[in-house]
Amino acid sequence: MARPFRFGVNLFSSVPGDEWRKKCRRAEELGYDVILVPDHLGLPAPFPALVAAADATERPRVGTFVLNAGFWNPALLAREVATTDALTGGRLELGLGTGYVQAEHDTAGLPYGSPGERVAHLRHTIEELDRLLVSPEHQPQPVQKPRVPILIGANGDRMLKLTAEHADIAAFTGARSVPDSTTGTLAPITAEELDERVATYRRLAAGRAEPAELNLLLQVVAVTEDRRAAVQEALPHLPNLTEEQVLALPIMAVGTLDQITAQLRAQRERYGFTYLTVLEPYMEAFGAVIERLRGE
Repeated sequence: MARPFRFGVNLFSSVPGDEWRKKCRRAEELGYDVILVPDHLGLPAPFPALVAAADATERPRVGTFVLNAGFWNPALLAREVATTDALTGGRLELGLGTGYVQAEHDTAGLPYGSPGERVAHLRHTIEELDRLLVSPEHQPQPVQKPRVPILIGANGDRMLKLTAEHADIAAFTGARSVPDSTTGTLAPITAEELDERVATYRRLAAGRAEPAELNLLLQVVAVTEDRRAAVQEALPHLPNLTEEQVLALPIMAVGTLDQITAQLRAQRERYGFTYLTVLEPYMEAFGAVIERLRGE
């Protein structure tokens, strides 16, 4: 039996405190289950933003989507995680990734490393968090036991293996990094390529005692009667894809409410995605979708 749908919104605009709290309360009103923040230079620091989000709301959980592991020392991260979980009353979900924007590492004066080195650092970070946060001797102590839920964002084989081994939530971006890009350019993968990625993850996770929740980041949401018009702005950025191929991308939720909800139900059946995340610009538009799918 499929899990019920769960919905998250990734908030990233920098605003004064009162506006931030108002925005978080609006996300709660719209029915979002998780208020999320990314981890990029030039955007709000994640953990203070999450504490403020939890303070402004009552129901939603809060989480990182996702932390750049290359920015963090594991021991210092464990302190941040435990403190944030305590201050939010046990509402934290910790999203982790390798980081994919070399320019940010350069600006921060931090090594970027090869893909293998970044995955190895993330593995070390997760193993240290597991060790530290479950220890009764670690101070401060998180509220959630044995530790906060971990989400890992993955696409490549090494990351999918790590996700299968450690993640409570397996997050699929529906995209891959463009080789040699220093600014984090991503290219979407097709529905068929996503089939293969999810199948690879399931094979690697076959020995798990408990299945992970599967997440998909929807890159575009547009409630419209004219699907073709809604994707015209995206086409120049996707020169290798036809209009039909763009409309078929799993990360594009474009159409009438009936079409979008049918698409997301079909994707749950096809891939197993029950936790859906949208970006801040689409928070309001997706609220109508949440209303339709709530409780399913």
